[in-house]
Amino acid sequence: MFERPDVGERAVLVHIDFTAHDGTEDPGEFRELVTSAGVEPVSTVTGSRKQPSPRFFVGEGKLEEIRDAVAANEADVVLFNHALSPRQERNIEQELKCRVLDRTGVILDIFAQRARTHEGKLQVELAQLDHMSTRLVRGWTHLERQKGGIGLRGPGETQLETDRRLLRERIKSIHKRLEKVRRQRNQGRRARQRADIPTVSLVGYTNAGKSTLFNRITTSSVYAADQLFATLDPTLRRLELPDIGPVVMADTVGFIRHLPHKLVEAFRATLEETTQATLLLHIIDSHDPRRDENIEQVEEVLAEIGADDIPMLQVFNKIDLLENFTPRIERNEEGIPVRAWVSAVTGEGLDGLFDAIVERVAEDVVHHFVLLGPADGKLRALLHEAGSVLTEEHRETGDTVVEVRLQNRDWQQLLSRAGVNEKSVRLDLGHA
Repeated sequence: MFERPDVGERAVLVHIDFTAHDGTEDPGEFRELVTSAGVEPVSTVTGSRKQPSPRFFVGEGKLEEIRDAVAANEADVVLFNHALSPRQERNIEQELKCRVLDRTGVILDIFAQRARTHEGKLQVELAQLDHMSTRLVRGWTHLERQKGGIGLRGPGETQLETDRRLLRERIKSIHKRLEKVRRQRNQGRRARQRADIPTVSLVGYTNAGKSTLFNRITTSSVYAADQLFATLDPTLRRLELPDIGPVVMADTVGFIRHLPHKLVEAFRATLEETTQATLLLHIIDSHDPRRDENIEQVEEVLAEIGADDIPMLQVFNKIDLLENFTPRIERNEEGIPVRAWVSAVTGEGLDGLFDAIVERVAEDVVHHFVLLGPADGKLRALLHEAGSVLTEEHRETGDTVVEVRLQNRDWQQLLSRAGVNEKSVRLDLGHA
């Protein structure tokens, strides 16, 4: 709907360290982002300041250095590893006479390239329009002129006002369509909940190996590549776990340091798969030097979308890149698996990971040896009907011992249907 200048193939990168600010961006990660966007970094300008300049973000001298780098390398675009205000972007463009994008713009560009499904494209377009709405004035000479000519005379509306109105209407339309997608997702989720199918959702920093691990576990063929944001659209697969039965596994979009809030908002429909999960697998690149910081960033985003209280199993991936490291499962003081060390590429440690997932999902599973008398026929029939009886042993006394394993929620429902109080259920303690 709106013309957007093409991003050039050659880019000058700008990274400034600010002594007055914590949590500066990683220049190495930004270079990966730029390469993932299909742009060739030809030069990097670095520097340090106490705080950003309100007008140009950088000082006059640094701006001159960037201008020289653009001219010397014949660059088409300047990419800042920071969030720029619309005014700063416009001022820098006017000085450098070339396209300028900030970190958010680069991430949006990657998202626009990678979105495959209708929903993913809508979410990316919404984030782009939100971002663009504050930057409409950029370098467009016709924007403030009144419309004129046949059929266009009247009370008058500047081109800028028209563009803003059209943009607002488009944003409203996308919100409606995404709301429809959200309702459809909720219906599917409610159907899974009624069928009591647990959901295991993969989350993690971008390029931690989520899709590769997802493919290994589900034997599917989701696109996986050694680049940032290879996966944008959520993928659901159904698989069978021993003692648990069917489980839905969800692969989601990767997180990144200082993920733009507009993107978190736009992808809320997708991220709801994470907020409704039974168990989160937090996939971590164990070989990444900024591993601990990446873990913190993912946990921050999970808190932002309201998924920080969901049970989590940390999966440290890529142990094949560590020297002399063997796969293992780590447990907390209560003996619950909390950390698994694996390699999605070689398959090392995946058997242990499966066992840990089963154990964590089965935390709410009831495993009893129930002593049933002749009067408990209804409960016995319901347990058989639910397919939860593992073994059955008849005693000379006329009692029957049935070994049952099922979700606690199903157990409570069966007792209610049989009209039995849980406290009155006799357990065979000899087997327990």
